[in-house]
Amino acid sequence: MSERRNRYTIQAVARALTVLRCFDSPRQVLALKDVVQRTGFSKPFCFRALQTLCECGLLQKVAPNAYRRVDEFWRGPRTRIGYASIGDRTSFAREVDRSVALAAERHGVQLISLDNGYDPQRALKNADYLVREQVDLVIEFQTHAAVAPQIAAKYLAARIPFIAVDVPHPGGVYFGADNYNAGRLAGRYLGKWILHYWNGELDQLLLLEIRRAGQLAQMRLQGVIDGLREMLRGRPWPAVMRLDGDGLFGTSLEVVRGYLRNLPSGARVAVAAANDASALGAVRALEEAGRAGECVVTGQNGEPDARLVLRERNTPLICTVAYFPEEYGPALIRLALDILAGRPVPPAAFVRHVLLTPANVDRIYANDPAALATA
Repeated sequence: MSERRNRYTIQAVARALTVLRCFDSPRQVLALKDVVQRTGFSKPFCFRALQTLCECGLLQKVAPNAYRRVDEFWRGPRTRIGYASIGDRTSFAREVDRSVALAAERHGVQLISLDNGYDPQRALKNADYLVREQVDLVIEFQTHAAVAPQIAAKYLAARIPFIAVDVPHPGGVYFGADNYNAGRLAGRYLGKWILHYWNGELDQLLLLEIRRAGQLAQMRLQGVIDGLREMLRGRPWPAVMRLDGDGLFGTSLEVVRGYLRNLPSGARVAVAAANDASALGAVRALEEAGRAGECVVTGQNGEPDARLVLRERNTPLICTVAYFPEEYGPALIRLALDILAGRPVPPAAFVRHVLLTPANVDRIYANDPAALATA
């Protein structure tokens, strides 16, 4: 009996199944070297087996050299979407990544995730990789406007449709903020706050920009200026300072520290940040300098870390505009599937915006751990 079984066994299939059995659970991610080590097979065979198992829908490639098991059996080829993430330096970005992964899994989409790491050169290399992989569509999330035309040209030449998140890329469908109106929400609230608590007196307005993100992101801060002007009409207009916080906590912390060294004692300052990471850097700098009582900060994104600070007593962060990053994934995957199905889609899909303040954050984000703890 054993001789007959051996005689009719297809060794290549048996060895491929051995490769598949290396994966203990659907969540486990293994690299090529891990599979070689676990099976004892040659590296070339393991590579070919992994590629074949991916094509058959039994494995999923989650990075250039990383794989995980797929429990569902797919009768036809799966939709393959490349997701070039901005990076994981902020809680906003991490929330977007998580929501995209969950939405792709719910829709049975094979997601090939790459990390742009806030690096324009890495973003260009990732675009090359996704083109070589011949994905069906790309969700591009990178914030260097200078390389957006180059990245777009790669996808257009390969006839791969793509969605550009937050920063427009020529030829792609834009998904993200209605920047001007989101900024205006914060600016109007800032003006009301200054009228109520400072009798409309403001000495300086500090704008923390993200210059690498280009003009569209700058419209957030123009919206803040216009909203503030609307509320302070007839009042003396403050001196305006612009600094590049680069949208990052550490950079914003350093530039605001430098700014505060030359700020006269008692000066009333409003800091308007282009995103929450910059706003939180400003908050830290103000608290370190003991200036939190005479300065206020507004943010953009409504990310988890900012919501925590918004709940603190006596925080200088008076508001942020929520973009609901946890909703990005479902909306992006639906938009991607509509594009691939040939259904009409708008040239720009805007996320919803809601002003968050200490007074309403627990109501709007009632499921945050901090809100649940005080409920």
